[in-house]
Amino acid sequence: MAIDKNNPLEQQNTPDRNGSGGTNSDAANASTRRRKKPRRDGKGSNTQTNNPTTTASSKNKTRRGGKGSGQDSQALATQTRSATTAIDPDLALGDAADDAAAQAEGGIKAVGNQRIIPFMKIEKPMALLSLFMVIGSIIAIAVNGLNLGLDFTGGVSADVRYEQPVEQVEVVQALADNGFDDAVVQYLGTREELLVRLPPQSDNVDGLSASLTQALALPNNTANISNVNIIGSQVGNEVYLNSVMSLVLALVCMLGYVALRFQFKLSLGAVLSLFHDAIVTIGVFALFGFPFDLTVLAAILALIGYSLNDTIVVYDRIRENFRRVRGITPRQTIDLSLTETLRRTIMTISTVLLVVLAMLFLGGDGLYWFSVALFIGLLAGTYSSTYIASSIPLRMGLSRDDFVVKVKPEFEEEIVTFNDPKMFEQDNIK
Repeated sequence: MAIDKNNPLEQQNTPDRNGSGGTNSDAANASTRRRKKPRRDGKGSNTQTNNPTTTASSKNKTRRGGKGSGQDSQALATQTRSATTAIDPDLALGDAADDAAAQAEGGIKAVGNQRIIPFMKIEKPMALLSLFMVIGSIIAIAVNGLNLGLDFTGGVSADVRYEQPVEQVEVVQALADNGFDDAVVQYLGTREELLVRLPPQSDNVDGLSASLTQALALPNNTANISNVNIIGSQVGNEVYLNSVMSLVLALVCMLGYVALRFQFKLSLGAVLSLFHDAIVTIGVFALFGFPFDLTVLAAILALIGYSLNDTIVVYDRIRENFRRVRGITPRQTIDLSLTETLRRTIMTISTVLLVVLAMLFLGGDGLYWFSVALFIGLLAGTYSSTYIASSIPLRMGLSRDDFVVKVKPEFEEEIVTFNDPKMFEQDNIK
């Protein structure tokens, strides 16, 4: 028994109770100890969790696959883009032109969650209102006519100088008391020098000078008449025709300027809005019988310039947004442009109206009708710059293509295909 226990060969081949048996027995019983089902640890089979080599290799494959997949996706996108360019080269050319136009304006602009006021939502009601106003103004001008002043009808003008300052109302009242109705009195630099204009009279120059000197005499304030001029009706008609021609020429020049500066669709909308402003202002004067003289004509010309300036600001923002903003419709682009320029429009019209109202109430009779014409025209011009000048180009099909210049390359690659019947015969023989 002692020999058996001390035999080293048997100790090597006999397994221990703790599982640290001999090498021969482990190798012999490896197949008999193999389990039929894998051991579970809650996360999967022990072949994946307990084998570090497999786990490391899978991680390496995943990492390599991530890099490879990114490169593969880039390669696939490049191949797709090149295939699309090969199929339609104008598409890539258009994208390049859009990007170049956006970079010229400062880069692509993101709208994000910016609030856009839907101005064009009420485009049709405003168009009907504008049409009604224009038709009504034309009917008023045709039926009532304009109450033309002495600048257009002719009459008498006299330069008068008083010894002491005088009020315009006192001079008009003195002339009316002596039978000179519808007189127009204006200051000439100081309150002592005045310009008196009267309707056509039957007397000659000498008789008018004597009668005016007597009519203009005020208590303790004598008047001296230095010059008396009689303006004929022919001269008034020439002034009237020249005034109409000046309005037409101004509109034509505005049409050419906007067409060269922006686009023809925008120029047509701008000119129609300017025509709307002028005809509505003249129609109001014809409807209520307000006197229409050269000061009112000057106000209309000034109104055309102001309204065009406001329209140009809106057009410039429309062009910028068409080039920079992506993913929105032309209607939304115009709404965005009007929303962005709304604050500027409100500030401008507010400051100008303050000046006009100051002239209206504090400027005297010489600036009264000038201020009235400006007040009416400013309201019409602000409305027309928003709805007429912007809605007409939209109706004409305004889009991004009108503002992006697409230049084709000088050299283009062409694919030439030869259809040779002998080539097909050789392929069939092979």
